[in-house]
Amino acid sequence: MADASYSPRLRTALVLTGAGTAGAYQAGALRALTEAGVKIDVITAHGPGVANAVMASVDGAARIGDAAGPWSSPSLGRAYRWRLGLRIAGTGIAIALASLLLPLIVLVVAAGIYGVSLLASLVNLTTVGVELMHVYTVVLDLLFHPPILPTVIPRLMVLCMLATGAVLVGAWWRARQMRTSRRRVTGAVWWQLFGAPIDASEPVRTLTTAVWTLVRGASTEPMPVSAEIGRHYVDLLTENFGQPGFCDVVLGVHDLDSRRDLTLAVLPEARLSLFAAKRAVGGAREAEAIDLTTTMRDQVADVVAGALHLAGATAGQAVIFPVDHYWQGETHRLCDRPELVHRLVEEAIGLGAEQVIFITAAPPAGLPHALGPQPGDVRGRAGEWQRSVETAVLDDAVAQSMARFSGVFVIRPAHNPIGPFQFAGTYDERSDRARTIADLQQQGYDDAYRLFIEPVVASGERQDVL
Repeated sequence: MADASYSPRLRTALVLTGAGTAGAYQAGALRALTEAGVKIDVITAHGPGVANAVMASVDGAARIGDAAGPWSSPSLGRAYRWRLGLRIAGTGIAIALASLLLPLIVLVVAAGIYGVSLLASLVNLTTVGVELMHVYTVVLDLLFHPPILPTVIPRLMVLCMLATGAVLVGAWWRARQMRTSRRRVTGAVWWQLFGAPIDASEPVRTLTTAVWTLVRGASTEPMPVSAEIGRHYVDLLTENFGQPGFCDVVLGVHDLDSRRDLTLAVLPEARLSLFAAKRAVGGAREAEAIDLTTTMRDQVADVVAGALHLAGATAGQAVIFPVDHYWQGETHRLCDRPELVHRLVEEAIGLGAEQVIFITAAPPAGLPHALGPQPGDVRGRAGEWQRSVETAVLDDAVAQSMARFSGVFVIRPAHNPIGPFQFAGTYDERSDRARTIADLQQQGYDDAYRLFIEPVVASGERQDVL
């Protein structure tokens, strides 16, 4: 959908919204916009769009959307797995249960063999019956002589449980030693032992590495401390403001500890006062609006990581605020929140944006008789909820933007079978084929041309020529 009053002469904001695999769709669309020469003055983003915005704001849109970009990395297939503690516990319990059930399975098989041997004897297949009875005797001897059932099986179960417990305690102790905050952790022992159920370390690792690869310049370090990533990024952007491919950027994350949405920006000095001005929404501006050209530049990598954490499912990314900041050296946990798109729109308006382009992987709201199968796995169910919320939030944001911008444009798929957390792809019943993240990235590229570049940008250029 689009309001056709697009003009390349107006200040244009780009809003990247969505979670998980939405980043791949955004990357494809960003590559198309860059290829078509669409002028973007300010990029705002939350979720995986934060990493995309950081890279796109320093002339990296074409690189993140190509076949060698971070969204094509095979390692993303392991994104948002169960935490290591849960996987270890699940494996240990599964082995213990298998050990317990194995003798029962053997007994059932032996009973079946015995029944078949009796049946063979009744129909005068004496030889077959004798052979089967011999197999039955061998199976029972294997189970009870040596005494596998009364001794070996219980010992195996105990060893599995002890090993599982030892590994979990070790993981808990390691996590305790690595904690950046000294606050007491309260709650059930099992929560302290396992922690949050989902692990966000894989998407964080892949995307922060991609950011560093883009901004490191002449540095040969493969992956420095996170503070170095932020310094290189902010320096690269501030030194090139006004150059093609470099633009203002506003990043959105949610602060679990202060219960606030934070917006962090890298802007030219002339627009810093606009960013710092109090908005109609939100609380204390100095607590929520953060200038990344200050000492907060060291936290850029933590902001990228925090945007990839999911509220309630992952632990959140710890960020230590500088002592000269509003939060005075406190350690807070950052995560994503779908409703951040509303705050991003407000920030774009405050920075003088006159038209806005939304990019989302969430298709439009459903119509009658368009129901699909319900996912049967946890990852699919969580993605179903996330996608539903994203659609509703975006529709509200677009509706509210219509009266506040001279042009509102939305790049989104008409159909997207890949859920937010299905990084390994999925099977699409509508097209009867498997869909991958590479397909989603290409879809973003094609949709950008289909929905915006060809009908809006290209037609506007023809009108200018006429």
